[in-house]
Amino acid sequence: MQRNSNIIAPIIVRKLLFCLIAATILLLGCKEDIDTSARYVFKDETVLSYLQKHEVYSEYVRLLQLVPISYRSKSTVYQLLSARGHFTCFAPTNEAIAEYLQDQVEAGFIEEPSWDSFTSDKLRDSIMRVIVYNSIIDGGDEEIYETMSFPQKNNDEFGRPNMNDIKLSVYRPKDPDSIYINRIYPINVRNRDIPAINGVIHQMEKVIAPRDITLNSILKEQLEGYADGYVVMARIIQACGLMDTLSKIRDEVYETLYQTGMIEEKTPARGLATMDGGYSYAPEHRKYGFTIFAEPDEFWQKAIGKPADEITPEDVQDWVDARGYYPEATTGTDFKNPANMLYQWTTYHVLPFKLSPERLVFHYNEKGYDYVGSPYKLSIPVMEYYVTMGQRRLLKIFESLESNGVYLNRFPTLDNGRHGTGHETGCDPAKVGARVMSEDEDLDKRTALNGYMYRIDAPIAYSEETRNNLARTRIRMDCMSFFPEVMNNDIRRVPLTDARHQWVHFPDDAEYKYIGNLSINEGSTFVYYNAYNYKFGSLCGDEVKCVGRWELMFTLPPVPKRGTYEVRYRILTNSDRGVAQFYFGDKPGSMPAAGIPVNLTLGGADPITGWIGDTGTDDDADAEADKQMRNNGFMKGEESILILKNPGTTARANVNRNIVRRIVTRQTLDPDKTYYLKIKSVLDTETAEFYMDHIEYCPKEIFDNPMHPEDIW
Repeated sequence: MQRNSNIIAPIIVRKLLFCLIAATILLLGCKEDIDTSARYVFKDETVLSYLQKHEVYSEYVRLLQLVPISYRSKSTVYQLLSARGHFTCFAPTNEAIAEYLQDQVEAGFIEEPSWDSFTSDKLRDSIMRVIVYNSIIDGGDEEIYETMSFPQKNNDEFGRPNMNDIKLSVYRPKDPDSIYINRIYPINVRNRDIPAINGVIHQMEKVIAPRDITLNSILKEQLEGYADGYVVMARIIQACGLMDTLSKIRDEVYETLYQTGMIEEKTPARGLATMDGGYSYAPEHRKYGFTIFAEPDEFWQKAIGKPADEITPEDVQDWVDARGYYPEATTGTDFKNPANMLYQWTTYHVLPFKLSPERLVFHYNEKGYDYVGSPYKLSIPVMEYYVTMGQRRLLKIFESLESNGVYLNRFPTLDNGRHGTGHETGCDPAKVGARVMSEDEDLDKRTALNGYMYRIDAPIAYSEETRNNLARTRIRMDCMSFFPEVMNNDIRRVPLTDARHQWVHFPDDAEYKYIGNLSINEGSTFVYYNAYNYKFGSLCGDEVKCVGRWELMFTLPPVPKRGTYEVRYRILTNSDRGVAQFYFGDKPGSMPAAGIPVNLTLGGADPITGWIGDTGTDDDADAEADKQMRNNGFMKGEESILILKNPGTTARANVNRNIVRRIVTRQTLDPDKTYYLKIKSVLDTETAEFYMDHIEYCPKEIFDNPMHPEDIW
């Protein structure tokens, strides 16, 4: 496609606007104080002193002196890099900065590659901030990124964002000595991993300047001819009225409340005491995020038999209709109607979660996996279930050793007998699913502030076949996968060594409804706990707690098909827990109680549960013990999850017997209804904890199958 000259100016204006807005938001959110109480006086260098001694960085050092760390402080980044800390500095050379100024000439911002050429002080200052803020990752109390600790898979991101609040990714081409940031910014082969007392320095051949754009902008580039490869996806997203949604970056109301101190950040009275002696924090932002899984234009050209430029939304709808994917949907050109077939097809490709490549699934404590010694050697399957946009439907994201990649809606055969390995033994070609091309060399062009657009190698649909496959599956969902906010705000499982993000409490509804799928009663402190470093037996290494006179109501994901299901609640019990009354139903204002109150302190050692350890040799006796425990409304933990504190021990065989699954209810559920789980404390105390790890939907075909009893995994 040829560029249309009459739209070049608007594109430039939009780039400028995004740059200025991003800089303004950033400076409002930057930390204010620098710890200068202990400047180093040893013979070794700080990041700043090293840069000062090398002429190749002289222009960069000058910019460090000019750029403040926030509007609220007169301190500069120059001072920051001389202070105590753990900074990873991707330092651009003088030549790299000169080249970046030439890029601004070609973009039409300035006439000559000189700082004096800027006619606007605001634009000049924002460009300076782009250079400086994108070059520094503040590692908090302990973390720096030497090349040996960079993410190993292409397109995977660093755990922490840079000063511009953007996460950078790593790319290694076939040349083993070459490393790129965001695929296009090379690190100098010789001048890298330069140690400093307060960090590490990597010399950059180009200025790191990620595009401050949204998914809306990326899709517009497709529609306007500035990019290609996904024109059809952009066209149907536009037809379905999703473009405005995909332009959202953050909740500005919450932003204002937080910046003005209306949201309590960290106080002994408001926060929950952590295991490290501190207190939990409230989130700094409430960002929006999205993930698009897209069939590329080459797929559509082959499927429909037209060039991508000529394929219309009507063509795509006709193709979907011909395959019978959504027989209950309506056809016609009212594509913004949720009942419309094209709308249902398109929204099933979009999640309201920002999922970076390394966070599509979480590997941590699955059986056979060593997250410390061999973090890139996979084992048994791990999976996540997310609710898509539009009509609420489940999308399964899956990865295992045998899958050789991340897949959507993959349903393999597993060796899941009592003495099995848990691994894949094969996969029906019709159940392989769609591979997510997470190492796609062009992914950086489809990475935005608010999300990602991934290429997939096969079409996905919430077809009858997909629903049937899901309805024959025990669906195990980490409770944090219910909440887009924890993923979009970089809370869940990232960064793993940052204590600030290991304990995060959320405002209750009276203060601000931060989590859309959860209601928190006034006065309760609801906390996300990243237990990764503590080696607990939680699924994915994270869990949630609440203290106070808690009354919590979760909006649950939908079931795939109408049928009878068990709804199960998994807990790691101890004496800190409380006693909870469960309520389950589809009417939030009048939900019936689900059984009698549950004592969350009761582990397997209590006779009420009926927990009996496996013999390991008498399968009939072990199965009978499981049956008796089920009769009491309990189940053991899972064979698939390791207790890392006890090497080689699974949750099922946990010697402390404190991991159990409680059967909350067994009833007929409808995929078109929204169900809620309310959990209320029945104790007259504010210190007894609520706790939850994950929820299971188990269909009758699995839990009540005399020919093939439910597996122990």
